Amino acid sequence: MKRRMLLGLAGAAGSLAAAGFPTPFLAAADADDGVPREFRDPVSGQLVRRLSRQAGSHVLYFHDNAFTADGRYMVYDAPNGVDVVDMASHEAQPLIEGPYECMMVSRQQNIAYVYRKNSEGGGKGAMGLDYFAVSIPDGKVTQIAEKLDGSLFQANADDTLMLGVWQERPFELQPGPKVTGTDGGYNAVGPDGKPLSFAAAKEVRMAERLSQGIPMEIFTLDLATGERRTVTRSDRDWLNHIQFSPTDPEQIMYCHEGPWHMVDRIWTIRADGSGQRRMHERSMNMEIAGHEFFSYDGNRIWYDLQTPRGEDFWLASVDLDSGKRIWRHMGRNEWSVHFMTDRQGRLGGDGGGPDMVAKAPDGKWLYLYDEEIIEDLGVSAPNAEDLVRPARLVAHKLVDMSAHDYRLEPNLQFSADGSLLSFKSNMHGEIHVYAVETGRSA
Repeated sequence: MKRRMLLGLAGAAGSLAAAGFPTPFLAAADADDGVPREFRDPVSGQLVRRLSRQAGSHVLYFHDNAFTADGRYMVYDAPNGVDVVDMASHEAQPLIEGPYECMMVSRQQNIAYVYRKNSEGGGKGAMGLDYFAVSIPDGKVTQIAEKLDGSLFQANADDTLMLGVWQERPFELQPGPKVTGTDGGYNAVGPDGKPLSFAAAKEVRMAERLSQGIPMEIFTLDLATGERRTVTRSDRDWLNHIQFSPTDPEQIMYCHEGPWHMVDRIWTIRADGSGQRRMHERSMNMEIAGHEFFSYDGNRIWYDLQTPRGEDFWLASVDLDSGKRIWRHMGRNEWSVHFMTDRQGRLGGDGGGPDMVAKAPDGKWLYLYDEEIIEDLGVSAPNAEDLVRPARLVAHKLVDMSAHDYRLEPNLQFSADGSLLSFKSNMHGEIHVYAVETGRSA
């Protein structure tokens, strides 16, 4: 495999412009599409800014870090490449132009890890792509891998390893026409031959993919030597949602993907393949757990828990060292597609539409949450320390998302100091990247 490795990138003269790669920071005007640059939410009174220059821009997936460690810059995907936002001025400009998308931003260095889409437009999860590290904000480019046999997704905490997935053959989850202004389009028909809703079609397609039993493996790629090592493999499980700990360079989390009520989803493993653990054990039929992510300090795993699905809602966490668990209860309207914590451990969520799993009649909000531990009444069970600790979430409405179509997932992330919450929305028609003030800071 040909490669240009990541050694000394922070000060490298690694630009590939002379080799025909795009030159960063080409001037580009804001799109004049009638979308406001800023407005105040009528309920919370907090200021919402549009960060993206062009319609069709997307934030990164909620657990794929988008902010530099110093909090100065944020990266997002634009229609013609990857943009970088100066969070001091809230102005965006191109970082790299062309058929590129960003996987994540390094947690230590000012580096964006990107891939170049293939000639068919295949991006995240596609096999055989070229991968690069782009320094922020000057846009110098260093190649990591060329025509990789597999797909890369994340870098570890000290930028020594990349984490990837290989599968024996592809499976198209979203065949057919895509739905404008959403994350794509799931197309399937029910027993009566009629087209299913977006959510129902997604469930059918996920079950079909799981039933394929496609052999897969999770692997690491050493950024200094190019050595590739298998972490774990399966001949039947769908391995997905892979993540490195933000603090422990050897700690990996992944999931057994599929309809959540059919799989034991959340797993951890060390980069050398040791220490494989299932992190949540189902206790009732139709119980679901997923959309897992690490706390910023890497000590906890957080996840959406429903007991059973669509009826009773919790934000759960488990401590990786002690195994202690907290389940935080919430109402149907306060449930979110994704939850996230900031660096201080404060909680946010991106809400959900009435046709989603919670079927919330009034759930289309961005939320901040306060955690309230439910204390003992003075007399505890003898094994209280071994039991789940109960708590509740108190939700505070931050952004009215009533005009948002939740077939586009907002995918929230906190800024480094917790003062802003970034998200994407089609609330004004076109998809744009926004940030709302939280009223909180470090």
